[in-house]
Amino acid sequence: MNIQFVIPCLLGLEKPIADELRALEVQSVVCENGRVLFSGDFGTLARVNICSRFAERVQILVGTFAAKSFEELFQGTKALPWEDWIDSRDAFPVKGYSLNSTLFSVSDCQSIIKKAVVERLKSKYSISWFEETGATHQIQFSIMKDQVSLLLDTSGAGLHKRGYRLEAGGAPIKETLAASLCFFSRLREYHTLYDPMCGSGTILIEGALMANNIAPGKNRHFSAERWEQIPESVWTQERERAVSLEKHDTPFAAFGSDIDSSALELAKSNAERAGVAHLITFARRDLRDFAPQTERGTLICNPPYGERLLDVKAAEDLYRLMGTRFEQRRGWSYSIISPSDDFEVFFGRKADKRRKLYNGMIKCQVYMYFKA
Repeated sequence: MNIQFVIPCLLGLEKPIADELRALEVQSVVCENGRVLFSGDFGTLARVNICSRFAERVQILVGTFAAKSFEELFQGTKALPWEDWIDSRDAFPVKGYSLNSTLFSVSDCQSIIKKAVVERLKSKYSISWFEETGATHQIQFSIMKDQVSLLLDTSGAGLHKRGYRLEAGGAPIKETLAASLCFFSRLREYHTLYDPMCGSGTILIEGALMANNIAPGKNRHFSAERWEQIPESVWTQERERAVSLEKHDTPFAAFGSDIDSSALELAKSNAERAGVAHLITFARRDLRDFAPQTERGTLICNPPYGERLLDVKAAEDLYRLMGTRFEQRRGWSYSIISPSDDFEVFFGRKADKRRKLYNGMIKCQVYMYFKA
């Protein structure tokens, strides 16, 4: 069975996801703004959910069509093979959005799509009422410039929810974004990772998972696991495959510090749940006392800034301090994510490379320093 898939993602993460999919032996990978398309089978569906570090979720593309009227929306939706995925007892809630389109009322579109799916399934199952007590098949619609895409979500909770972070400190970085920072920093299994403002430890944990090829979703569940169409053995095989590819003898090590002792306790608990506590050393330390003991290091951090935890002036002072503590020397690289366009001014050095990313709804840049 050849299935068309879509991964919605944060702007700027399209290429990492595409590279990751190809490494997972996925076929027909195509990047678009804010999403990546690919094809595969049930095994592909399970593999990407379990192994993707950067994707927000995995969706099945049921169909696309143009619609400028509710009648066109209804007929286009009804024409799609919903019975291939939704059984007579399954739940199929509808949600979505419309941008720059004739059909702008989201609630009306939601109602029309639901009605059309019901009518299609009525004709296929010869029943007039759906109890919707079975597995959930979340229908997602997007209407952009009068082009409708109808999708089924296979992930359930967003893929950034790995399961290890039951609690988080103030303004935590999303796990998928933390993983992407490690990717852009070219973190490797032989590196030593530092985060001197580690908060609840997300960057360090994601780095440890990546460096040791530990699948981020191996210990969580996905909504499609309850779908009758997908054999349980598919999920078992893909989890076993992921575990077989883990590395257990790398020289990777990580060091995290923070001035907040309660945040450090959270970080330690999160690392334990993620199974990487033995790879990370935590210590309570002020940034002013940052003095790494290794000759080489990969430093990645998400410092507090004006929109998050500090006022803007305090954030600027922090950037100046970072510039004095993060020494320009051979064998070291620094990656700092910040929304400030003037970060380099306060840091005191022009970045060797910059990359635009979003931290939630905040437009940021990753300032990367790697030249001695």
